[in-house]
Amino acid sequence: MRLTPLESLLNRNIAASSAARASCRRLNGKVMALHVEGMPLSIYFKSNGEQMSLDTQHEGAADATLSGTPLSLLRMAGPAPEAALRTGSVHIHGDAEIAQTFSELLKQARPDLEEELSRVIGDVAAHQVGNVARSALDFARRAADTLAQNVSEYLQEEGRDAPSRTEADEFIAGVDKLRDDVDRLEARLSLLERKRG
Repeated sequence: MRLTPLESLLNRNIAASSAARASCRRLNGKVMALHVEGMPLSIYFKSNGEQMSLDTQHEGAADATLSGTPLSLLRMAGPAPEAALRTGSVHIHGDAEIAQTFSELLKQARPDLEEELSRVIGDVAAHQVGNVARSALDFARRAADTLAQNVSEYLQEEGRDAPSRTEADEFIAGVDKLRDDVDRLEARLSLLERKRG
């Protein structure tokens, strides 16, 4: 099934960006699959050198495949997509360089949602909706940070299930000191063996 509305939006933004056009040319003939785990959904991005086509079906194998849960794939659209790869919540199969180039292209052609909304409801209303959305996202980030901090403090102070930062630093310093002591002991033993021999 062709994803024509998304395809049109993406191609309009590619046409508006010289960096995106250059990335699209580098990907000529290449295909990246985006597989949503837990759902029977895959989206195939294919470059013809000038534009992208988006489809839910593709004959043959993709050059690169990104797979992950819906939430982890959404994180890839955020400000730090590398974090999802580092944590292992998103997996790359196939050519990682092609996946990286597709990622750059999609970042370069990312739509300005407020601008797209203004085409439908007008500039003033789109700006107000954008302000509400930014406020809601900011609140959600602060709430998530507060929750993470509260859970961390509980685990460290009340539950004693996790060490505090100071305890962890002291432990690491102790391990480093022990490693240095073992290295010095090993050097002394080697010196004594050479003297005996």
